[in-house]
Amino acid sequence: MYDMYQEVILQHYRSPRNFGPLEGADRVAEESNPLCGDHITMRLKVDPSTHRIDTVRFEGDGCAISMASASMLTERIAGLTLEQAGQLTRDDVMKLLGIPLSPARIKCALTGFAALGRALHPEVRAPSP
Repeated sequence: MYDMYQEVILQHYRSPRNFGPLEGADRVAEESNPLCGDHITMRLKVDPSTHRIDTVRFEGDGCAISMASASMLTERIAGLTLEQAGQLTRDDVMKLLGIPLSPARIKCALTGFAALGRALHPEVRAPSP
């Protein structure tokens, strides 16, 4: 089973789903993981009447885990409402990958999820140093 999940991760890394620019995005946010060099920008188009995510795209570069996780996450949230997408947890993202990760690789796996959180909640800003 582990081998199957590894193959799925490699497929998402080699041919990420929903990868590329998105003109006219309503929500845009980015996140970086300096430990691994991962950088993900998440873009959403949201239907204003239903608050449903009509289109989601991501751009960036990073390790296989980071890119595969972002790809899987975009497939998972397409069609959800903003509220539903906001209810996803770190554990949900880890389940998408389906394999155990070392603590250092968990940050890679959650880079896209962190970008999504910023896109869903643009009013929340990190405190200034």
